[in-house]
Amino acid sequence: MNIIFFDDNEVRRHLLPLTYTRPTALLRVGITTIEEKWKSMLGTDHTCSYLTAAHLKVKFPARVDKTNLMIAGHVIPTPNLAAEALALDLGQALMHNGTLIAFNGTAQDFDDKRYTSCIESQCEVMKLVMPYDIFMINAKVIEQDFSRLTAGRESQPLPATCTVIGDASRIFLEEGATVDGAFLNTRGGCIYVGRDVEVMEGACVRGPFAACHDAKVRMGAKVYGATTLGPHCKVGGEIESTVMIGYSNKAHDGFLGDAVIGEWCNLGGGTTASNLKNDYSEIKLWDYVERRFVRTGLQFCGLIMGDHSKTGVNCMINTATVLGVGVNIHGSGFPRPFVASFQEGSSNAGFKDVPLKTFYSIAERVMARRGLELTQVDRDIFESIYNISDRYK
Repeated sequence: MNIIFFDDNEVRRHLLPLTYTRPTALLRVGITTIEEKWKSMLGTDHTCSYLTAAHLKVKFPARVDKTNLMIAGHVIPTPNLAAEALALDLGQALMHNGTLIAFNGTAQDFDDKRYTSCIESQCEVMKLVMPYDIFMINAKVIEQDFSRLTAGRESQPLPATCTVIGDASRIFLEEGATVDGAFLNTRGGCIYVGRDVEVMEGACVRGPFAACHDAKVRMGAKVYGATTLGPHCKVGGEIESTVMIGYSNKAHDGFLGDAVIGEWCNLGGGTTASNLKNDYSEIKLWDYVERRFVRTGLQFCGLIMGDHSKTGVNCMINTATVLGVGVNIHGSGFPRPFVASFQEGSSNAGFKDVPLKTFYSIAERVMARRGLELTQVDRDIFESIYNISDRYK
């Protein structure tokens, strides 16, 4: 079966800036990406591709067959939901409260919304609509992923130097993981330590928590649940209820909570991002669709940070701040709660454009440290984002 993960265009725009640089299905929530969850539950003998924004299609092309299983990239699967999708006959659509979850048929019928019949899912369906949904559902999805990834498997032994509070069977160490002299508390949820992850001495970790391969938790770090560290992420200081998609660092002291951090980001030492307003009032967050700050119904919401964005030493970030792609914050004072992509500056000195040549030079150096290259395809994507008119709004 040929599987195509499609982006709901309105949802994709609500999820900006995180979806400027990736299809929705490649967002990380829980332990794995949404695509990885679906592939695990649908089986490994399927090809997968993406129907996404125009500027991403060269890097993430759609491979179309005569018939395809089209799956909404913002929907979090469960085994039962995946089974419902696999059971669709040709021409049938799987729906949930008006949301299209999956369709089995031709690309033309999908484009024309021509379904022979619509089947209402009998499952509880979790989906991403706004960026804060990622950290809001992260605890539940970590637990689901933990059960799936560790079923029938044996953890690597936990060293005697660690202190465990709660059920030690709720801790799973993949091959190559190093955990020494850490305090691990599973009373609130599971703890997953991925391949070649290092948790250093004195770190305090409360579940639910997941560290994907090659991540690092530095000495004395205080990590609260529901937190996910994507591949090659590094954290120190205090962090809670945060998802770091991958290749990003918050290596030093400072606080980060109720946040989503893209790839190739760096939070300078001492950076603290508020997740609660002083008056405890409802939080408003910048919305790329509405082009204004909209009510969220939340009391807690921290930093939403697009790929390749950075903060300098001792930066202070307001509650519910959205930073686009390629943003560089530095200096004293609180920057405004929305900074458009490819902007550099501070609250005192103001902001200016970051030239693409400068951005590319920095990105090349950052990625080279992980043995990766900024390709021409990547450059074309960033140029497209740079030329999007609403990045200034």
